Amino acid sequence: MKIGILSDSHHKNEYLKECIEFLKKENCEYLIHAGDICSKDGLDILKNSNLKYIVVFGNNDRDLFQFSEDYNIKKEPYYFKIKDKSFKLMHLPFHLHPDTDIIIFGHTHKFDCEYKNKKLFINPGEVCAREKPIISCAKLEINTNEYIITHYFKNTNENNFMKEEFRYEQ
Repeated sequence: MKIGILSDSHHKNEYLKECIEFLKKENCEYLIHAGDICSKDGLDILKNSNLKYIVVFGNNDRDLFQFSEDYNIKKEPYYFKIKDKSFKLMHLPFHLHPDTDIIIFGHTHKFDCEYKNKKLFINPGEVCAREKPIISCAKLEINTNEYIITHYFKNTNENNFMKEEFRYEQ
């Protein structure tokens, strides 16, 4: 199972679309956005990806509350399952206690992944390239005995994503 993970788009919808198209080429079946999508247009991009998706409200998504009925956007922390794995999704890293298999968060604009006590923590970094001119997203591949997290990143004026990979035995 392959899951595309994004966060902190902040109105940069052209970067969001580029990341989603890239993650689709990487055979992702699901998309998870950890908040601060900031626009209805961004929600439309997710919805029109034709992938199953989930989004949480970030601290800059107040204007999107009215669209929660039309899009799969939830309040944080949001708990859900994909197949046999339990997830907790949030924007603000205030709910990081390890009560699910996989904990996904955003807000810091910095990629991070860590596996401790059989719990996986992932922050995909920022789509918006606000902190540095680097667009960032991640792919989580869940295999029988292993998690593979691939961090994709590219300079805003370059065409190709670079990658770094992290492997953890379950």
